[in-house]
Amino acid sequence: MNQRRIWVVTGIGLLFGAALLFTQTAVAQTKTREERREEATQRIAQGLVTGPDDQPVAGAVVQVKDTRTLAVRSFITQQDGMYRFTGLKNDTDYQLSAKSGDLSAGPRSLSIFDNRKEAIVNFKLEKK
Repeated sequence: MNQRRIWVVTGIGLLFGAALLFTQTAVAQTKTREERREEATQRIAQGLVTGPDDQPVAGAVVQVKDTRTLAVRSFITQQDGMYRFTGLKNDTDYQLSAKSGDLSAGPRSLSIFDNRKEAIVNFKLEKK
């Protein structure tokens, strides 16, 4: 009788374990599908900021403005002069600009009609 209880308890434990594993796998797959769907509606804007001498500008501030909500995000370039904005919506127009000291460039538009997933928008800073 004691051995029978052990088998029953073990069997129940295995069933609960399998059910839990199945549930966790289903949730993980759902998140993956949602993430994939979200990624399909997003794009990236990236590029290089150079000065009048065509050299990369470290510490330049690049801003992207959502023309619908007017929300602004900023990125400060590193030594290589590169910037990158992720999570931009495909159905929204954006304006990008760059500034370093008394030098600036832009604004440049990223339109909803530009269907590139990764848009390259380079800036050459000039006195204005």
